Amino acid sequence: MRILMIHASEFSFHVTEETSVAAAAGELTDDLRSGKSGDSLVCFVCVEKKDEDAPSRVVASATRKILAHQGKVNAGTLWVYPYAHLSSDLASPRHAQKALDLLWDGLEKSGQAPAMKRAPFGWYKAFDIKAKGHPLSENALTVTGDEVEATAGDEDAGESEAIKAEKKLRSKFYFVTPEGEEIPAEDFNLKKYPVLRRFHGYETAGTRVSAEEPPHVRLMRQHELVDYEPGSDAGNFRWYPKGQLMKSLMEERINQVMNEYGAMRVETPIMYDYLHPNLAKYLNRFPARQYVLKSEKKDYFLRFAACFGQYLIKHDAQISYRHLPMRLYELTHYSFRREQSGELAGLRRLRTFTMPDMHTLCGGIDQAKVEFARQFDLSQAWMDDMGLPYATAVRVVKSFYEENKEFVRGLAARVGTPILLEVWEERFFYFVMKFEFNFVDNHDKGAALSTVQIDVENCHQFQIEYTDEDGDKKNPLILHASISGAIERNLYALLEHQAALMKKGQKGSFPFWLSPTQIRFIPVSDSHVEKCAEFAAASPFRADVDDRDMSMGKKIKLAEQEWVPYIAVIGDREVAGGPLTVRVRGEEDFHGTLDELNARMDALVGGKPRRPLNTPRLLGLRPVFVG
Repeated sequence: MRILMIHASEFSFHVTEETSVAAAAGELTDDLRSGKSGDSLVCFVCVEKKDEDAPSRVVASATRKILAHQGKVNAGTLWVYPYAHLSSDLASPRHAQKALDLLWDGLEKSGQAPAMKRAPFGWYKAFDIKAKGHPLSENALTVTGDEVEATAGDEDAGESEAIKAEKKLRSKFYFVTPEGEEIPAEDFNLKKYPVLRRFHGYETAGTRVSAEEPPHVRLMRQHELVDYEPGSDAGNFRWYPKGQLMKSLMEERINQVMNEYGAMRVETPIMYDYLHPNLAKYLNRFPARQYVLKSEKKDYFLRFAACFGQYLIKHDAQISYRHLPMRLYELTHYSFRREQSGELAGLRRLRTFTMPDMHTLCGGIDQAKVEFARQFDLSQAWMDDMGLPYATAVRVVKSFYEENKEFVRGLAARVGTPILLEVWEERFFYFVMKFEFNFVDNHDKGAALSTVQIDVENCHQFQIEYTDEDGDKKNPLILHASISGAIERNLYALLEHQAALMKKGQKGSFPFWLSPTQIRFIPVSDSHVEKCAEFAAASPFRADVDDRDMSMGKKIKLAEQEWVPYIAVIGDREVAGGPLTVRVRGEEDFHGTLDELNARMDALVGGKPRRPLNTPRLLGLRPVFVG
């Protein structure tokens, strides 16, 4: 960081025009358009490329040196004036703005500065200055911060304003019963609601860090579904064939749900210009850390949701009130969030994930509440369909809650159990209300799956409009919805739930429609392998054959360990056309014909997606991915 400090008897400036990087600075308020003062120490500040590595150290050193010089000249006003002309190796606009904000905060919080003023970053400005001319009136310095120890602020320098605001949230917790009674959290008896009790404990614990490896990590590797990828960034995973099959089935299922709901599917880019005027402002309104990449000297960020692309599509669309509610949907391959390393724990929190993302335009709060309730029901149906226990949380801004209490409390009646209600004192984000269906794992860590938010801000920000009945242009509201939540997190929840059941002595299992192998044929001897292969080839389900050179008993044991739901042992009787005896996981054995067995399995799949095996049908031809 380069700084030129001038002790002046008079100083004034005014903004002339916008530069190409103004978007990184946010909105230009009236108090930043011009300014003047008498006795002043004017600090012309230039943030350099090398400052990006440790901004907190550089700023801490700059703050100390500026205050030391101010103590010597004792000026009446201290100015922070962004001035890019002191270096040819400039930091990116977003890093420069962050460093300038940190510098301002440090000087202000020191309590040692006199009256303070600042000029805006990202705008051309004209200024007049009269230097005093004494020996200390002009002082130039280069600040590296090498003498200052690294601090947490260096890691947090990429945080959005929403993340910082989230840390300062002030709220109160209540429980709302299905009868509509609101009870302060500390007065509610949670003995009958163990999942809700554990979730409330997680919410009030104040930490998201996982101290030990959760059980699903062992299971995801044991079943050769998914694994850590040492060749990539933490929080990115490799998917083995069976895991990829399960993931694809869940993706196909949520696509079905969205299509039936009437959402129009789109596809948008995974990266966006960091300095796009509207997107740059939105980044500071969303509580997520970004991955940033550079292309041809420009900064781009990897999307953390499908919001950006869908906003821009809707901005360009011609929309009438007749089109509302208007639903756009994308299954994002992929979304990216640079979660903190201590929070990464298997599939619960990732840095790259698949997010089914729907945005619904609504013509006013009444229509938004109708859609919100419908999407609440869709989300509940998804959770029930996956067989997952969950805790329902509703979070709402106090002012919105006071006007919509009956609606908010009515959600408890829709779900049929008490819900956790968090009431925020003020609105920090772009939404006034949201719900979540949360899964709680074996370490009592909560993870939001399904969620919907009522956004009151971004249609204005992105100039999204519709034409009403009178021909007037209006801004709609937006519902942000992920009916399933991240696909990877669904698999995490499934595995964690099964780990909990196994701890209680039950057998682990996958939902039948998701099982990588739905039926396995095991030959009594080598002479029965051919008939097993015929049965498997003719099956409309994912059927395989254990042709390996081992005992029948061991083959059955290994099939049990893989949670294969149906195991059919084929011997002379079955080859001759006799009835099948089939082991059914967690249930009594099935006895009957192959057609009867197929009918039973067909009913289990129902209308859910069907895909063939994506591994060799003969187990002897399959490689081992996790040894």
